[in-house]
Amino acid sequence: MQRLLVLFDLDNTLVDRRGTLADWAAEFAAQHHLEDEDQADVLNMVAERAYPSTFETIRTRYRLPASADEMWRAYCADMAALVSCPAETLDGLDELRSAGWRVGVATNGASDIQRAKLRATGISERVDGVFVSEDADARKPQVRHFALAAARCGGVLHDGGWMVGDNPVNDIAGGHSAGLRTIWIGHGRSWPAGASGPDHTVPHVRAAIDLLLLHTADPARTAA
Repeated sequence: MQRLLVLFDLDNTLVDRRGTLADWAAEFAAQHHLEDEDQADVLNMVAERAYPSTFETIRTRYRLPASADEMWRAYCADMAALVSCPAETLDGLDELRSAGWRVGVATNGASDIQRAKLRATGISERVDGVFVSEDADARKPQVRHFALAAARCGGVLHDGGWMVGDNPVNDIAGGHSAGLRTIWIGHGRSWPAGASGPDHTVPHVRAAIDLLLLHTADPARTAA
């Protein structure tokens, strides 16, 4: 029997990056004696895209004594220590695999930080494969990203599958382009006007997992 494929986004899907990043920024600002407005700027820069080059910009702008490499390594360690994945989500990943799913993570970002978070939360032990955009310079919403993520799980896109994520463009539009059915994690937001919608909308990732488990039992009940 062919195993069904599901790919999960990481940040703000499996883990709460927004809240964790705000906590990190407060600690970083206190450590480096930054003003409130500087803290907000640092948070915005890292929220947009966190790479070693981001910390070179921060170091130069605020004339910090630590090297960009030192700050990057500290950031990876600190974020891994702060981030968490709810027990019900971890249990859900186990349940999906027990039900016969291939379960993967498809995430944009730097490999160092994304893999540190996956290890620290225990997610890496509960999935069949992980693809991070920096691994092969393939970012969502590019179809190649999803193809490489599927391959990491031992699957192929033309067999179909699902993409679960919070980003309307990267996860939902990208997943559709890759031939995947999609579940949007809404977090209480409204779907953007004019954008092609997901197959399903749920409030949080555990609800998405429950929907997929329902699909395992009765595929007709999750038909779009």
